[in-house]
Amino acid sequence: MTESTENRTNFLATYFDRDAVIKFSRMAGILAWVVLGIYLFTSLNSFGQFMVQFATGVFYQKGMLAFDVIGYFSPFLLMPMPGLAYFAGLKFVQQTLLILLDVEDNTRRAARK
Repeated sequence: MTESTENRTNFLATYFDRDAVIKFSRMAGILAWVVLGIYLFTSLNSFGQFMVQFATGVFYQKGMLAFDVIGYFSPFLLMPMPGLAYFAGLKFVQQTLLILLDVEDNTRRAARK
């Protein structure tokens, strides 16, 4: 992160340290991918364990209907949803910080003119 070579003004804007905002934005983006990866990994692991148990007949009961079998699979479709929500929220924070930083830079440029 290089220091800005632009002239300083007396305009006090929202962010006082541009580099800190960019660093925080990058960390939010990295954390978003890490959280998504963890949720997808745990979801796939749980589904794999369930499929092994289901294939060996642990969950089979006499007289089961197809709707009962479908009911076993529905929780595994919902397991990655919190991870997707966290991912979307962190990416929103990342992009919002960058947009606000651009708005501030434009405001500083306008204040110099």
